[in-house]
Amino acid sequence: MTVSKSLRVVQTPRPNLFHCGFALKLITAMYRPPAVPELDPQELARKLRSAEDFVLLDVREAWELALAHLDDPRLVHLPLSRLARQRNAAFPQDLLEPDREIVVICHHGVRSAQVTAWMLEQGWRRVSSLAGGLDAYARSVDPSTGLY
Repeated sequence: MTVSKSLRVVQTPRPNLFHCGFALKLITAMYRPPAVPELDPQELARKLRSAEDFVLLDVREAWELALAHLDDPRLVHLPLSRLARQRNAAFPQDLLEPDREIVVICHHGVRSAQVTAWMLEQGWRRVSSLAGGLDAYARSVDPSTGLY
């Protein structure tokens, strides 16, 4: 076996549980949810200007709504904390239709990507996440949305 001279090999007599726990945390931190369909902020702006029938699902917490928000009648607020507790039961009846087009939004796009991945696993077929979240939308499309 050839080992590069720039590598230092450290041998321990038995596994160190601290290092095993750290490795698990590191792997967990590096995990990225599977690729999910995303909508860029400009495409969302186009959809908002149109009369398209879709739902804008905001999974941010209630306190975040006061800091930045979109005013649109298609917006449904369903905080991730409630969704985590109630799962499918948290959704209004009309959002349970698997072919309903839904765009999930959050602050930076992380929570919305997680919710989108989960919804796809649950059988929704036309769900996407706002790339970069409401922050990207405010920075590239409409600053009046607010930043926080």
